[in-house]
Amino acid sequence: MTNFTGREFRDALATFATGVTIVTARDGEGVPVGMTASSFSSVSMEPPLILWSAAKTALSAKAFHDAQHFAVHVLSAEQADLSNRFAKTGTDKFTGLDWSGDTHDVPKLSQALARFECTQWALYEGGDHWIIVGEVTAFEKADGKGLIHVGGGYASASALKPPTREAA
Repeated sequence: MTNFTGREFRDALATFATGVTIVTARDGEGVPVGMTASSFSSVSMEPPLILWSAAKTALSAKAFHDAQHFAVHVLSAEQADLSNRFAKTGTDKFTGLDWSGDTHDVPKLSQALARFECTQWALYEGGDHWIIVGEVTAFEKADGKGLIHVGGGYASASALKPPTREAA
């Protein structure tokens, strides 16, 4: 038993800034599904693996649980409205958006700072979430500042010093 409330725990977690993504797939009927997720992380360079987590109570949780292919879209600082759109429950999130299908017909949003096309590598129980690991099969990257979620709101960040490139 813990000596803190769920709200206190959530507030403490909100002090950690995270990037904002939209994850897309198709459900068992072939209908496009998508959700906003800030639980995105790199896992491995070889093989190229990423992970994200989906609340088991989300309307599209089963679709993401069962999907063999999905795409993670890293949002730019200008895409808070798009993040909010995909965070809403029970709406058609794709109507009026510019998108196409990737090689597996996974919805690919036309604008993203980075996009990772993935094949499901593993799926783990994570309490009230599914932890979904994907092997990256293709990606695209654009220039710009990422959208960040911290303290219950959106922000963007600038580098404190220029990035250095190390030899791979």
